[in-house]
Amino acid sequence: MHTYRADLHVHTVVSPCADVEMIPPLIVAEAVHQGIDILAITDHNSTANIASVQKAALGVPLLIIPGMEVQTAEDVHVLCLFESLEQSLQWQEIVDQHLPLLKNNPDFFGEQFIVDETGDFIATEDRLLLTAVDLSFEAAYQTVIQLGGMFIPAHVNRKANGLLANLGFVPADTPLDLLEISRHLSPIEAKKQFPQIEKYPLMQNGDVHYLADLLGSLRLNMESLSFQEIKLALKNQQGRSFYISPI
Repeated sequence: MHTYRADLHVHTVVSPCADVEMIPPLIVAEAVHQGIDILAITDHNSTANIASVQKAALGVPLLIIPGMEVQTAEDVHVLCLFESLEQSLQWQEIVDQHLPLLKNNPDFFGEQFIVDETGDFIATEDRLLLTAVDLSFEAAYQTVIQLGGMFIPAHVNRKANGLLANLGFVPADTPLDLLEISRHLSPIEAKKQFPQIEKYPLMQNGDVHYLADLLGSLRLNMESLSFQEIKLALKNQQGRSFYISPI
């Protein structure tokens, strides 16, 4: 069994409000510098830069997990993680069908850049990504699971777009494997403040919008680097496990 460091909530420059340094080569270089083994690229309602980060990581000991931070109809942020780029693109097609036809206001939200593996400009995403899709929490869950992905409510303790603030509870009829909390709140503190999450495993990510936020505090005990091993570790199954290491 090996211990791997991970950040499973990383944004690039296609995400609104992301730092201009969050381009593929710099993300990869900083992750390697920090000794991080796994990154999940989870841009807001978008998968446009995943392939570029994967290409930037070719030949580097770093596993890039395709993902998305979707904003459900209830304004809840959820991490959707997939084994393959193809699965994430299938999810993108569904999200696109439910994303409002609103134009981005770069002066207010910032530009939404699509870039190549070197960080060079390819295009600008003109649709507003920082908005909710008209898919309910339950409908999004069912679709992501059917595609073979993982569905993890993000930063559930936050007032802005957190599960607890927007729904007021964890849906009992949705079999969630774990929840994500913000990096500045420990699992013990989180369960004291929010007794309704007591029974759930809690993982902690940086919601990385800046290179300095890449810390790799999530540790996964696994046999090897693969998405299926990550799923087992996050579910604490077959001897795999995870824990949060203070940085």
